Amino acid sequence: MILIDQELLNKLSNEAQNSSRKRKNFNFHTNFSDPINRMLNAFEPGTYVQPHKHENPDKREVFIVLRGSIAVFFFDDSGKVVEKLTINPKSGSYGIEVEPRRWHSLVSLEPGTVVYEFKDGPFNPDTDKFMASWAPEEGNAKAGQYLVDLLNEL
Repeated sequence: MILIDQELLNKLSNEAQNSSRKRKNFNFHTNFSDPINRMLNAFEPGTYVQPHKHENPDKREVFIVLRGSIAVFFFDDSGKVVEKLTINPKSGSYGIEVEPRRWHSLVSLEPGTVVYEFKDGPFNPDTDKFMASWAPEEGNAKAGQYLVDLLNEL
């Protein structure tokens, strides 16, 4: 049993704040062959999640915001934002299920944001997600401006 409490969320958020990626996850699944991957993800403002999709094999991805808030962006195949929404438990929106084959990205809107994420397994790093070629890669100098541009879409 793993209790999801304030202490765990604080620890994870602290690790994310001190990480160069401004992001930290805590896995509940014990191996990559698990049919359901479950994890906590702490997202700090400034973290960049390159737009991606899960296909071949198709995988659903679910995000439930435990604290803080995130923006979720959906894109067409050319990279145009086609839908955006904010998930914030304080305003009555708690989570989202992203269907397979849909380009998406998440942006942290508040310090201390933690989401419970689960998606279909098993996890194979070679086929888990397909990164959008029309968006900068994580660590690329253009990623920061791309993130600012996404936030301006809100």
